[in-house]
Amino acid sequence: MRLSAAASRVYVASVIVMGAVVVAVRPPLTELPQQPVLFAVMIALAAVTAAFKLSLPLASSGSAMPVSCAVDIASLLLLGPRETMVVAATSAFCRRHLNSKERNSISETLFDIGVVVLAVQGAGLALEWLSEPGAASFSALGRPLVAAAATYFALTSGFGALAVALSTGQPFTTTWRTQFLPSAPSYFVGAGTAALAALLVTRTGYWFAPLGFAPIYLTYRTYKVYLGRIEGEQRHVQQTSDLHLATIEALARAIDAKDQNTQMHIRRVQLYAAGMAKAVGLSPAAINGVKTAALLHDIGKLAVPEHILSKPGPLTQEEFQKIRIHPEVGAEIIAAVPFPYPVAPIILAHHERWDGKGYPKGTSGEDIPVGARILTIVDYFDAVTTERPYHKALSHESAIELLKHESGRALDPTLVDIFITMLPSLLTEANLEQSAAEAAAVAPKVPGAGAPAAGVAPKGVPPNAFENIAHAHREIYALYEIAQSMGTSLGVADTMALISSKLTKIIPWSGCALFLAQEGADQLKCRFAAGVDAPQLLNHTLKHGEGLSGWVAKNKRTVVNGNPATSFEALGLQAPRLKSAIVVPLHYNDAFIGCLALYHVDANRYTEEHSRLIERVAEQASAVVHNSIVFEQTQEDSLTDPLTGLPNRRSMFVHLSRELARAERLKSQVALIVMDMDGFKTINDTYGHHVGDRALREVSFALQDALRPYDLCVRYAGDEFIVVLTDCSRETADLKCVELQHAVSKIQLEVRAGKKIPIGMSAGASVFPHDGTTYEALLADADHRMYRDKAVRRGEMPVRMSSVAPEPEFTTDVFSETPAAESLEAASLAASPAPILNV
Repeated sequence: MRLSAAASRVYVASVIVMGAVVVAVRPPLTELPQQPVLFAVMIALAAVTAAFKLSLPLASSGSAMPVSCAVDIASLLLLGPRETMVVAATSAFCRRHLNSKERNSISETLFDIGVVVLAVQGAGLALEWLSEPGAASFSALGRPLVAAAATYFALTSGFGALAVALSTGQPFTTTWRTQFLPSAPSYFVGAGTAALAALLVTRTGYWFAPLGFAPIYLTYRTYKVYLGRIEGEQRHVQQTSDLHLATIEALARAIDAKDQNTQMHIRRVQLYAAGMAKAVGLSPAAINGVKTAALLHDIGKLAVPEHILSKPGPLTQEEFQKIRIHPEVGAEIIAAVPFPYPVAPIILAHHERWDGKGYPKGTSGEDIPVGARILTIVDYFDAVTTERPYHKALSHESAIELLKHESGRALDPTLVDIFITMLPSLLTEANLEQSAAEAAAVAPKVPGAGAPAAGVAPKGVPPNAFENIAHAHREIYALYEIAQSMGTSLGVADTMALISSKLTKIIPWSGCALFLAQEGADQLKCRFAAGVDAPQLLNHTLKHGEGLSGWVAKNKRTVVNGNPATSFEALGLQAPRLKSAIVVPLHYNDAFIGCLALYHVDANRYTEEHSRLIERVAEQASAVVHNSIVFEQTQEDSLTDPLTGLPNRRSMFVHLSRELARAERLKSQVALIVMDMDGFKTINDTYGHHVGDRALREVSFALQDALRPYDLCVRYAGDEFIVVLTDCSRETADLKCVELQHAVSKIQLEVRAGKKIPIGMSAGASVFPHDGTTYEALLADADHRMYRDKAVRRGEMPVRMSSVAPEPEFTTDVFSETPAAESLEAASLAASPAPILNV
């Protein structure tokens, strides 16, 4: 008993004073004892029996049966209450100082002496009042002996229970009933034994007393053995129970490690829940039920796919429905385990809401088990204050405000108030436990236990088993996310940005680069670079065998902890701050497509485990990168004319829409020039389409050479080209038409060996916003001007003061072998105002 409260200290002092008053009023040794030998024997027995205190294992409180009680009652019968005070005080002193492993204070010793003095005097008075004068038979001692034993028990247990109640704050009746009442029978047994011993002494003399104590001693030893067996069985049961609970906790933490960033989540939830369960006065069995449910509340998530649990974004309706099944699954699993307290109902209801809008049953208010309501609050608080894939951690202050907001909605308002009141002490306890766990994590490992396998653990701190489980889960999810990106339509740079961000979860890197094989050349081009110093590599080309990536391309093997400086030096770049690298080849359908390089600022940062991980990543990333290459190529093809390499009609729509919007915003001008080859059909019909294709390519080269870098030249369709000129006035557009026609007129197309022909172009220009404000209007106006120019060039209409200059001389003798064909084309052109679009 440790005394701390002021009331308990006053009480103890009062008991000591009362004992002292009794000793003063009825002094024990005013003269020498009438039977000094017997007195000495009783004191010796009191000192010896003070060590004999049999625990009562069937009492939940752990009360004990004092053997010295029998000595005190026997002393009362043989010596009287005055001498017995000395005997009882000796027993109390020896019990505190000679037979106790704990160090006891003087006040505690004096309190015990005061209690036994009062108890002995009370029992002596009861014995004296109820004893018949001259009665010496055992039966005559019955009534006074029972009264003395009852008085002795009532006084010792009453004083002791009140001291415990004052120091612990528990009710007196509860304390007396649970901790002292179970030992009551032992006092009456001791009194009976004392009476028998007293009769033997008075009837047969002192020397027969040992013979009388022999069966008592045998009974004591038998009972001691019996109690030892019971204690052993109880200890075995407790150890088995602890083992089962520890096994459950270990498995629960292993499961939790897959879903949480730290395995301390369920330990905190269990600590908070147990504290609240005690605070609201639940029974010990109910508290154990809450503690076990806190460990196992998320076991049903085994039925939820990992990618849903770890999804960083909002869940779809179908995914949320999948999440909602985990309380029922968990309750079904736990229902098969015969716990001696309710666990499954708490797990089933831990996602119910106070307002009835929860799941799975929609239970509301106090119909929800109190253990589930407690678990909901503590799990909610820990979830919002912990970093998760789908949200950032809140501060404790913000979390408390959130709890208050949900009080009466999702959460039991009474329990929320209790939790907020208890939170400071709960957080302190949780921090102490987490500190102990972290200290254990960095404790020296058993020799031969192996090095850490994961690369994300802090340097010098090996991961524990739960961190390894979490890392394995992150590895699986990172690979899943990379594989998932195969279905996305992303370019190489965007794809690599996604892959590199996922890699950080399983492999550390300071810089990252992707080198792709160049088709038809033993070279690698850096198409993506991020991080420390790596962007210097972007768009540079390495030959096979040069630098780390070149070596990997040549040998098709992974490099671990290579020197990144070799790649930078091979390209003539400044030496990087990077000190180690791991480079892995990428293959798709057994064909080498490039390599992925990760760099780190620490030397020798990468291990063989990292090599295994990056090779697994490469298996997934190769297909993703290949798809990105194909996507870019397809996108380029969709915007590029395959014959001339010029942008096509789709590309022009995108570019022109952007330029018109820009011109309207800035109040500037945009010119659109439509150009059509003269006599293109004649070239195809006379010399073949392969010559016509060559003519188109020559024209595209000539037009591109005559334009500014930011102007756009498009093969619109067939032999028709369109040029878009930004910030271009009418005068400039007309001059550009002449310049472009002149550039094309310089072409001498060799149609056969020794025969060359010139090429001519008709052109018409329209200017935004004067000739139209939409793409369609501008195209129609420029097309109309182009046909007027074509008619002028053929002599079908007189030359007017036009913005379009006449075409350089182009006579039909060039096509003398097929004059009819050119005449046919002219007639066809004259008959139709629309452009002829030949593929």
